[in-house]
Amino acid sequence: MNDIPRGTIYIDQIEAGMMRQLTKQITDHDIKLFAEISTDHNPVHLDDDYASATMFKGRIAHGMLTAGLISAVIGEQLPGHGTIYMEQSLKFLAPVRPGDVVRAEVTVLDVNLAKRRVTLATKCLVDEKPVLTGQATVLAPRRAIG
Repeated sequence: MNDIPRGTIYIDQIEAGMMRQLTKQITDHDIKLFAEISTDHNPVHLDDDYASATMFKGRIAHGMLTAGLISAVIGEQLPGHGTIYMEQSLKFLAPVRPGDVVRAEVTVLDVNLAKRRVTLATKCLVDEKPVLTGQATVLAPRRAIG
């Protein structure tokens, strides 16, 4: 992942249009670890021979592995530490393959200060082509009073 500083952007600092991103190459190791953690051992992710006979013509990463990169942007950058995920929609548009470099982007669509809710456009791209799109609602952190 790229070296963007971790931290928090508080609800009163968030504005529509703000965007953060990260880039990560998906490796065989990532896919194997995700299979172990999630217990999803579907051979389309792990077995070259099996996967070559599927509509994908080769192995693909778990969709939720790709979606997890969105979670990383939200939890580490925008809004960052202290953010609570409330909702996420996802539309998978294309497979991510071992070796692909994925860019996950999160853009602020709307801010509700009273409820501390932030609506975010979410997407992942490989070679500038969207592989995943969606929208998230999060509860953003506020500054401590006192």
